Amino acid sequence: MNKKTTEETNTFVTMVAKKQNWKLTRDDELLHILLEGLTKNFNRYGYFSCPCRAAKADKEKDRDIICPCLYSRPDIEEYGHCYCGLYMSSAFFETKKSPKSIPERRYP
Repeated sequence: MNKKTTEETNTFVTMVAKKQNWKLTRDDELLHILLEGLTKNFNRYGYFSCPCRAAKADKEKDRDIICPCLYSRPDIEEYGHCYCGLYMSSAFFETKKSPKSIPERRYP
């Protein structure tokens, strides 16, 4: 398995944000933490498992939390950002507000 660098992970999340018409968090510290977590999870599991959720190390069982996770779109539509705060709607980004804690959709 090819190891990823945080720079490659940054390229991936930037591409996802652009394709979905989302913005990335403007909080550089949060971005760095999330990029490191995604990179670590990719290098551990072979896929970009959300660093904010516990992975089972089984791609099929973790399919719903592979970045961008299954819950990101409804979270962004309802709260303006995804669970971990990496991705934001353009409207939320423009408010310059910080992401807040939102309910977990994975195991309601």
